[in-house]
Amino acid sequence: MPHKVSLSRLKLSDFRNYAGLSLDLDDRHVVLTGENGAGKTNLMEAVSFLSPGRGLRRAAYADVARVGAETGFSVFAELEGMDGPVEIGTGTAGAEEGQTRRLRLNGTTAKTVDELLDHLRVLWLTPAMDGLFTGGSGDRRRFLDRLVLSLDPEHGRRATDYERAMRSRNKLLSEGRADPVWLTGLERQMAELGISMALARQEMLGLLAGLVEKNHEGGVFPAADLALSGFLDGEWHRPAFDLEEQYLDMMKNGRYRDAAAGRTLDGPHRSDLLIRHRAKNMEAARCSTGEQKALLVGLVLAHARLVGNMTGHAPVLLLDEIAAHLDEGRRAALFDLVDDLGGQAFMTGTDRSMFSALGDRARYLTVANGTVSG
Repeated sequence: MPHKVSLSRLKLSDFRNYAGLSLDLDDRHVVLTGENGAGKTNLMEAVSFLSPGRGLRRAAYADVARVGAETGFSVFAELEGMDGPVEIGTGTAGAEEGQTRRLRLNGTTAKTVDELLDHLRVLWLTPAMDGLFTGGSGDRRRFLDRLVLSLDPEHGRRATDYERAMRSRNKLLSEGRADPVWLTGLERQMAELGISMALARQEMLGLLAGLVEKNHEGGVFPAADLALSGFLDGEWHRPAFDLEEQYLDMMKNGRYRDAAAGRTLDGPHRSDLLIRHRAKNMEAARCSTGEQKALLVGLVLAHARLVGNMTGHAPVLLLDEIAAHLDEGRRAALFDLVDDLGGQAFMTGTDRSMFSALGDRARYLTVANGTVSG
């Protein structure tokens, strides 16, 4: 079983509706119950800031700080991490205009928030993700990229550099008098980064497919078949260098078209993640709401299991309102699967009785108006 990463202490300052909060935890799961709007999801969001990025809501940092706070927010955690015990402090308190996120590990300033991935992986499932199958392709790309980032810490940097090069290319094309040498240089950079991104996505889908074949969460939740479309479809058996050259040619030949469109029309930024209900051989978008929820839960659990298998350390799971749309039998099965992953999970709900099947495997806390008790 993968090594268990678990939080033993969590402190918040000026975070959402929490002026200040200090929680002492153990390695059990954490169940947060309370009325809607009490601050349960805010606590989950704080834990999500122990990973790179803008947290499970993808909020602007200025919006995370408590209304009326004189400075930004801070999150502090003590945990048994992938590299042993660690103290993590992050937030925007003291940063100029509250927009720059800072990170300290064991009291030492980190060069980049990506260093968090050396200590833990945080995965989440929220009600906002329920529209993943019916929403825009951008949401599905971001979802897939988060899956890739959990195993490939460099993926985020590649994506950022690709987007930067693409913006520069778009700007040059819009000006209509681009230096061809400079433009070719940007396109070469985009080709290298873009193919690396796309191959990393393909590898993630292959790993998930292999795991589903082996054990798709005991059959409790339906298995999903995953594929990418919209960029170099059917070409991924070819060597990376050949793919880079092909993409480079696509960009060179598409300059006039892209200039007229005002954007780059070919690339991994145009890919879409295709998801099908395996047993029904049906596109996820055509499944019922309940089936879509079950597909998503199964997919997130399979990915969590993959992270544990690949890294040797079970991820911290954040499951917001996870029990609300599941019957009693499926809830109990879900809790067993979560526990079997070997990590620590944070779960929220309005009714504590929905989590009774967890028994003493969890610590139960009540959230009300920015306070936590229990």
